[in-house]
Amino acid sequence: MSYSDKLIEKRDAHLASAQTIVEAAEAEVRELTTEEDAEIAVALRSASELDDQIAQHKDLEARNAKAAEMRTQAGLTAPAVVRSEARTYSRENRNTDFLSDAFAAQFNNDYSAKERIQRHMQEERVERRDVTSANFAGLVVPNFLTDLAAPLARAGRPLADAARKHALPTSGLTISISKITTGTSTAVQTEGAAVSETNMDDTKLDIDIKTIAGQQTVSRQALERGTGVSDIVMNDLLFSWNTVLDAAVVAELLSSAGQSVTYTDASPTVAELYPKLLDAVQKVQTTYFGSPNAIVMHPRRLAFIMAGLDDVKRPLVVPAPRSMNGVAAGAGAAYGNSGYEMFGLPIITDANISTAQGAGTNEDTIFIGSLNELHLWEDGNGAPMYLRFDQPKAAELDVLCVVYGYAAYTANRYPNAWAKIGGTGLVTPTF
Repeated sequence: MSYSDKLIEKRDAHLASAQTIVEAAEAEVRELTTEEDAEIAVALRSASELDDQIAQHKDLEARNAKAAEMRTQAGLTAPAVVRSEARTYSRENRNTDFLSDAFAAQFNNDYSAKERIQRHMQEERVERRDVTSANFAGLVVPNFLTDLAAPLARAGRPLADAARKHALPTSGLTISISKITTGTSTAVQTEGAAVSETNMDDTKLDIDIKTIAGQQTVSRQALERGTGVSDIVMNDLLFSWNTVLDAAVVAELLSSAGQSVTYTDASPTVAELYPKLLDAVQKVQTTYFGSPNAIVMHPRRLAFIMAGLDDVKRPLVVPAPRSMNGVAAGAGAAYGNSGYEMFGLPIITDANISTAQGAGTNEDTIFIGSLNELHLWEDGNGAPMYLRFDQPKAAELDVLCVVYGYAAYTANRYPNAWAKIGGTGLVTPTF
């Protein structure tokens, strides 16, 4: 069974679970309960996410099958695949140092370092099935270094990870999408009368491909004689790259969200915020004609909601399943996909959301909408980074390390798929 088949089984299981709930309610001739609605929403959301994965893996499997067929026709053997043995640069293989090898191969003409770099690039070709450059201006950073770039020192990329992913085009600096501005029409026809007709019209949505880059000057002494310099330099540059990308995606949502809700309150409470959240939901539903599937907020706003109490001092946010008085439910207090939900919508927390909005520059913003209409284009699977060396200060034995990558993003395909909530009710909370 292929991996895509396994994903299809998981998706079908989610859909079957939702259908079972509906059929049980129909058999009992009753409406769905709030809990059942929430379960169905979760199942459908999971199925939708799996649909995207299924499409990607089916495409990958088709490409692999085509490549295998071409190799067979050409009488070539299949390429070697790295399986159980540790990759050249990995957590398990700590005897090799990517940054030091890259430096030694380029500047010291170190044959062993060159051989390890070449083996690493071949592993990347096999694993990613993409054509990558083998020269030193386009080295692919090992995945384990990217994975390690996740300390709680920066805000990271919670919203970018939740966005709808696309692969960047192989060339060009702009992505163009057609947006229909005038649609066709239909109408009830009187016998013998002309059938309704409206000429369709569109406009072009141009999305710029951005370059995100960072640099760090490192001494030769640090690279040649230091310990752990690769991890320190690369981790920080890569995590900075991801944080900057996420902040740009958040800013795009702030500028493009088509619906707005104002929450004005000198003494904010969770009870007064709650109707504003539902107002945002209905604005998305009545203008986008689809349902939102996520709430995005700053961690301080989720903490404010979790700190809310009812009139008898019971918490309004309770462990799942939700109690009678709860406005939200969940467990723990995770960052990113928080594990909490309100009216069936998962809450994503992101510290890249500005807390300097409003006249007092102390307000944050809550976003409610469809992640299917927050689009992110990156290189490959998760924006592979590239490393480059230069010597602008050769006399001082300094080396310049540059990490860069390309990305594009938009929430403007259907702006009304997102609503933003702002106002004095979202000033810095007190606890």
